[in-house]
Amino acid sequence: MSEKPTVLFVCVHNAGRSQMAAGYLRALAGDRVEVLSAGSEPKDQINPVAVEAMAEEGIDIAGQTPKVLTVDAVRESDAVITMGCGDACPVFPGKRYEDWELEDPAGKDLDTVRRVRDDIRNRVEALIAELLPA
Repeated sequence: MSEKPTVLFVCVHNAGRSQMAAGYLRALAGDRVEVLSAGSEPKDQINPVAVEAMAEEGIDIAGQTPKVLTVDAVRESDAVITMGCGDACPVFPGKRYEDWELEDPAGKDLDTVRRVRDDIRNRVEALIAELLPA
């Protein structure tokens, strides 16, 4: 792994879970980690309830745009974290892969999205501890 690891978060629409995870990693790890996110079937905008839930944490993801998953993004990454994208994610030898089973926040109310957000934060904090040992 390079001195500055690159982490790619992938979900189907790149509008909720992966965007929240990317927002947390950027906020908590700062410039010590390169953060990417993408979707196998990206939506045209980020889930507004996810934006609201992250704003409660002081993290602004409103300016992010869902992006399509590319082979290059996977190739560039040291760790690939999938969130329900199934077999859409290409696999390269030597990469770290994790699949986080998280409820899809699409169409859910704010309380549900908060639970998903808090689960993501806990996982991102654990990931940081593994990627950037003190």
